[in-house]
Amino acid sequence: MNIYEQINGFFNPRSIAVIGASATPGKIGYAVLKNLLEFQEAGGRVYPINPARDEILGLKCYKSILDVPGTVDMAVIVVRSQMVPQIIEQCGEKGVKNIVIISGGFKELGGEFRDLELEALKTARRYGIRIIGPNCIGVFDPRTKVDTFFQPKERMLRPKPGNVAFLTQSGTYGIILLEWATMDELGISKFVSYGNKMDVDEADLLMYLKDEPHTDVVGIYLEGLGDGRKFFRAAKEFTKRKPLVVLRGGWTEAARKAALSHTGFLGGKGRVYEAAFKQAGIIRAWTLEELYDMVKALARYGYARGPRVAMVSNGAGPMVQAVDAVSTQGLELAKLEDKTKDELRRSLSPFTVVENPVDLTGSATPEDYRIAIESLLNDPNVDMLFVFFVFQNAPMNEGIIKVMSEANKKAREQGKVILAGAAGGPYTISINKELEKEGIPTYPIPERLVAAAKALYLWGKRREGR
Repeated sequence: MNIYEQINGFFNPRSIAVIGASATPGKIGYAVLKNLLEFQEAGGRVYPINPARDEILGLKCYKSILDVPGTVDMAVIVVRSQMVPQIIEQCGEKGVKNIVIISGGFKELGGEFRDLELEALKTARRYGIRIIGPNCIGVFDPRTKVDTFFQPKERMLRPKPGNVAFLTQSGTYGIILLEWATMDELGISKFVSYGNKMDVDEADLLMYLKDEPHTDVVGIYLEGLGDGRKFFRAAKEFTKRKPLVVLRGGWTEAARKAALSHTGFLGGKGRVYEAAFKQAGIIRAWTLEELYDMVKALARYGYARGPRVAMVSNGAGPMVQAVDAVSTQGLELAKLEDKTKDELRRSLSPFTVVENPVDLTGSATPEDYRIAIESLLNDPNVDMLFVFFVFQNAPMNEGIIKVMSEANKKAREQGKVILAGAAGGPYTISINKELEKEGIPTYPIPERLVAAAKALYLWGKRREGR
C-alpha cells in the first residue's frame, strides 16, 4: 500500500476493535467504546475486547481479537503498556493494518519503557501495521464517525465536517482546538493526536493530507521532530498545494525538557527551525490562539491578494491597536482614493472621521456600516477590510448580521477579505456566533485579527509565487 492508503485506513475503516474495552463508566476503555457507538450506527462494526466480559454497551465482547469473526481493519489499544507488544502480535495475526495506541507508559518514561516502545514498533513493522500514538487521544473524522477519544461527548464538543485538519502532539491542545472550532462553527476534515509518534508522524500525515479531498488547510502543534529532514521535505510538498500553519513548543531549554517528559521528544534549536519553516513555506504561529486564528481565516477565505488594509469601526480604540499591529506584521494601511472619501463624506454623518481607519463614532447604525463597507470594498486600493464593532452601543442592532452577510458575499465576488472584531459579554458573543455562521471570521482583540490577516497575505504571496 502507498502512504495515502496506509493513513486513510485510520479514517475509513469498516471495523474497529477496542482492546481493553470496559463496562465501567469513568474508565478509558468504556469512554472509547461509547464514543465509537456512532461509528457502529453509521454502518461500521465495533468489537469490544475484554476476556472478563461477554457484553459491553449492548455489543458482544470477545476474549481476544483472534476470536472476532471476519476481518478487523483497525484496533484501538487502551491496556497497560507492558501488554502492547503481545497485542500487536495478535493484531498482526488477525490482519489488522491500523492501530491507535491510547495508552501511555512508553518512551516518555525513558529506560526500559523506551525499549518496550521499540519492541512494539518492531512487531508492527513485521506485519506492515501503521500505528498512531502511543500516549495520545487518537483520531477523529466527523464524516465517517471514527472517534477514538476517551473524552465523553457530554464534556467535550465535536466539530461538524469541514475543511480543516489539526495535527497535534498534545492531546490537551487538541481538545482546546476542537472545542474552539465547534463554538465557531468551523468544520473539521481530520484530527490526529499522535503523542509519542512511535510510527506515524507529521510528515506521513502531511503526505496523506496533501491529497485528501476534504482538507484545504492544516494546523500543527509540534513539540519536537524525530526526523526533521523528512518533516520539512513533506511540508515543502504540502505547501505547493495547501497552506500549513505550525506552532512549535519547546523553544527554551526548560520547555525542551518538558517536551521530553511529555512525549519523549526534544525540541530543536530555534534559529534552525526558523530558517527551515521559511524555506518550506510554513506559516508560523507564536501562540495556540494564533494557530487557531490563522487556520480559521485560511479555512474561511483561502488567501488575500495583497497587504493593503482598510478599517472601519464605531469605536476607535480597537483600530488604534490594529494600526500598531499592522505596521509590525508586514501589512499596510490602504491609501483610499479621493472618490471613496467623497462618497463617505456625502453619505455619512458629518461627525464621521473619513480617513483610513474610518471612525463611524458611537452613533453608527447598521445602515452606516453598510454604506461604509460598500464604499471601502469598491476601492481598488483595498485588499482586506477589518470591521470592528461595539455591539453594546444603543444604535446597533441585529440588522448588522444581514449587512455583514451581504458584504461577505460581495467581498468574495471581488476577491477581497472581510475580518470582524468584537469583544464583550453574552450579547456580543451571540452576534459573533451569527457572523461565524455566515463564514465571517471574528476575533476578540485586534492583534489576533491582524495575525490572521497576515496568514492570508503570506499564503496569497506563496500561491502566486511572489
